[in-house]
Amino acid sequence: MNNESSPQAQLADEELDRLEALLDEPALAEAMRLDEIQAYLCAALSGPQAIAAEDWLADTLGGDEALVSEPGQQAAELLRRFAAALEAGLAAGEPPVLLLYPHEDGDNAASDYAPWCQAYLAGVDAAEDDWFEFLGETDDESEDSEEITYLDERLFPLMVLTGEAEAAARENGEEWPQGEEREQIETDCQDDLPLAVTEIYRFWAAKRGPAIRRDEAKIGRNEPCPCGSGKKFKQCCGAS
Repeated sequence: MNNESSPQAQLADEELDRLEALLDEPALAEAMRLDEIQAYLCAALSGPQAIAAEDWLADTLGGDEALVSEPGQQAAELLRRFAAALEAGLAAGEPPVLLLYPHEDGDNAASDYAPWCQAYLAGVDAAEDDWFEFLGETDDESEDSEEITYLDERLFPLMVLTGEAEAAARENGEEWPQGEEREQIETDCQDDLPLAVTEIYRFWAAKRGPAIRRDEAKIGRNEPCPCGSGKKFKQCCGAS
C-alpha cells in the first residue's frame, strides 16, 4: 500500500499494519480492504448527516456477526480512532493521504484509484438521505442549482476514475478523450481527488444545522425491518 505519515489523516504505521492484518482474519472475510474503508468513511462522514458509527462499522467489516467477533472488536477499536482522525483532518481542510494499493504486485506498480473511488460512491449510496435530492434535484429539465453544480464538479474525479463518466458520455452518444488527452484527464483527477473529498465534507458540514427532530424513532440501517420480513432495514424497505 502506498501511504505517507500524516498525524491527522491516519493511524501510526504500526497500527495501520495491525488493522490490515485483522482485516485478513477469516472472521472478517467479507470486510472491505483498508483503501476501501478509508474511502467509504470519507463519504460516510459527509452528506446531509453522517452515517452512524454502528452502521459504517458493520458495513466496512462485513456485517454484524463479523463486528462482534474478536478480530472485529479489535478492528472496530482501531477504526473508530481512524475515523476520528480522518474527520479531524477533513474538518480542518487537510486533504487525506490516500491509502492505495497497486494495480499489480510490485513496489513500482501504479496505484489503483478505482477501488477507492468505488467505495466512496458506495458510501454516498448508503446515506439515509440522497445527496442530490436533499439539495432539491428533480427529474425535470430545470437548471441545476449552484449547490448541485458544485457537488457535481467535486464528484467528477470519482466518476472519471471509476469509468462512470466515460460510460455516461458514450451512453449519450458523446466521444470520450483517448490517448494522451485521456491520460492527462485521469492524472488531473488523481491529483484533485484528495482535495475534492475534503471540499465535499466541508460543504456538507457547513450545511448541517441543528439536529432534525423526528416524530418517530429513527430505524437503524442494520436493525430488523419493521415490515416483518426478517431482513435488515437497509436490505428491505430502507433500500428504496
